[in-house]
Amino acid sequence: MPSTSIPAAPLGGHSLLVLIVTAGALLLLAVLLGRLAARFGLPAVCGELCAGLILGPSLLGHTVPRLYHWLFPPQAEQVHLLDGVAQFGVLLLVGLTGVDIDLPLVRRRGRVALWVAGFGLALPLAMGIAAGRLAPASLLGHGADRTDFALFAGVAMCVSALPVIAKTLDDMGLLHRDFGQLTIAAGVADDVAGWLLLSVVSAMAAAGAHHFPWQSMVWLAVIVLGAVTVGRALAAPLIGRAGRGSAPGPVVVTAVAMFLGCAAASQAAGLEASFGAFVGGLVVGTAAEADLRWLAPLRTVVAAVLAPLFFATAALRMDLGVLRHPAILAAAVVAIGIAALGKFAGAFLGGVTAKLDRWESLALGAGMNARGVIQIIVATVGLRIGVLNTGSYTIVVLVAVTTSLMAPPILRLAEARIGGTPAEEERRVRLAAMR
Repeated sequence: MPSTSIPAAPLGGHSLLVLIVTAGALLLLAVLLGRLAARFGLPAVCGELCAGLILGPSLLGHTVPRLYHWLFPPQAEQVHLLDGVAQFGVLLLVGLTGVDIDLPLVRRRGRVALWVAGFGLALPLAMGIAAGRLAPASLLGHGADRTDFALFAGVAMCVSALPVIAKTLDDMGLLHRDFGQLTIAAGVADDVAGWLLLSVVSAMAAAGAHHFPWQSMVWLAVIVLGAVTVGRALAAPLIGRAGRGSAPGPVVVTAVAMFLGCAAASQAAGLEASFGAFVGGLVVGTAAEADLRWLAPLRTVVAAVLAPLFFATAALRMDLGVLRHPAILAAAVVAIGIAALGKFAGAFLGGVTAKLDRWESLALGAGMNARGVIQIIVATVGLRIGVLNTGSYTIVVLVAVTTSLMAPPILRLAEARIGGTPAEEERRVRLAAMR
């Protein structure tokens, strides 16, 4: 008689109740605080993170511990339920970020964009690695190697957040300006390099500091090459066929399947799933531009539900109480200084080297300094693979929030001193017509 496997027990009623209440409370508070932040001219991500701070150990855990422990039981299984929802959301968010990359813009402004992105990556990367080598041992994850930590600190300091940059420029009415377009182009190059660096450093941490992950790097090349050749060749007819109907569902499903398929390939190769989702987004965006209007419902769900839930969940692992320790507080101040100074100085030097004037270079530095979304994802990865602990994770997220808040006032200062051009006015009219 053939043996039959016993099916896994379904999710318990209490576990489901806790997940529903927790996710609902986080989402509601994140959306409310995100809108409040936007009304004050701040990035919505700052308010969404505050939702996790309020409901997490920083506030609720200290003031009403019984309610906190009911909402967030210490059992790993319950934590993983909320994590799974959040990770699904971030893969879709990163995939859509890849879709929105304007590669023709990078090609048109390639030389200047590469100078700005190159200096803007190299200087904070070097400063972050040096700081990671000198950081207190109390900031290292349990069992983490010092070299892994230093490399991860370098990556965390050098990345930018293209979605936050684009949203900030758009909200301030600067997206049509020449320096706004150049900031987006440099941000694209920065984003691509940042995801590559994150994948390499994460693979090195998994392989051990003294073993370069050659196998993972070979798979990285295979994934990128396969996406550029086979992926693009398949994406265009698939999405074109899905877009023939009168409803967005088939295109949304096809795009999500591509994001998740590339993410699965990346994760299976020992790289980060978010890198694969980003590559999948690039494939979708470059292969089927005419049919991407159908992705509007997906954008709405991700922006309104999944992204705020991810950011609120990410902040749950922050504990501002760790800043009571003088060493950690000092490390936080140093990290914010390194991140801001390194990115500002790097992008400014890149702009000056490319023959831009000082105010344009300053505007580039301000825009590129916004870490926001990407740095929070980097911090989440670092905590998950054990390179960071709660203290260092809190510092990295604080850097993301602080640098995102710095951008608007400096952009306003620089923008008032940069003259307009006829091309900017044409671009402004074209962008207004697309809304």
